[in-house]
Amino acid sequence: MGNDIKLIDYLRQRHSTPVAQYREPGPSQDELTEILRFASRVPDHGKIAPWRFIVYRGDSRVKLGEEFLRLSLEKTPDMTEAAQQAELGRFTRAPLVVAVVSTAAPHAKIPEWEQVLSAGALCLNMVMACEAHGYVANWRTEWITYDARVQSALGIREGEKAAGFIHIGSSDFNTPDRPRPELADIVSWVE
Repeated sequence: MGNDIKLIDYLRQRHSTPVAQYREPGPSQDELTEILRFASRVPDHGKIAPWRFIVYRGDSRVKLGEEFLRLSLEKTPDMTEAAQQAELGRFTRAPLVVAVVSTAAPHAKIPEWEQVLSAGALCLNMVMACEAHGYVANWRTEWITYDARVQSALGIREGEKAAGFIHIGSSDFNTPDRPRPELADIVSWVE
């Protein structure tokens, strides 16, 4: 499933396909290995790789959905049936989900902020690598990124943070573009 779109054309029309529109197939093991290799080619001051990946496939996604629901019910015991189903399906909406985990920490030479930015760059690189392989990808965070109760179940260690969860799959959905900021509103020129 290759996609021969030119980078300039991709950047001109880049958008996120809603995860609810994803379906099989997802990348094969070889394709995913290549996607991860491409994704990791990001700015990394000091070559310290202040990030790592966790790949969720198969039944692990179902088990995580059960944990998401259990934790959600602790906070909101009167959840609607639709909300409960959304928690159960949080990681099964796409054929696979990859966590980009920031391992940023104090360093003698590399500011922690630069390490965090590198993890963000990794998320976007992964989205682009998926698209280059003919798949759709969506960089999500959602409540699971920020709730300490779920970190262990996700495989995120103490001191680490999820930079995002990249949902990957296929889709025929024609995503309309959303309003984009006017350059005049976001650019300052200094001469």
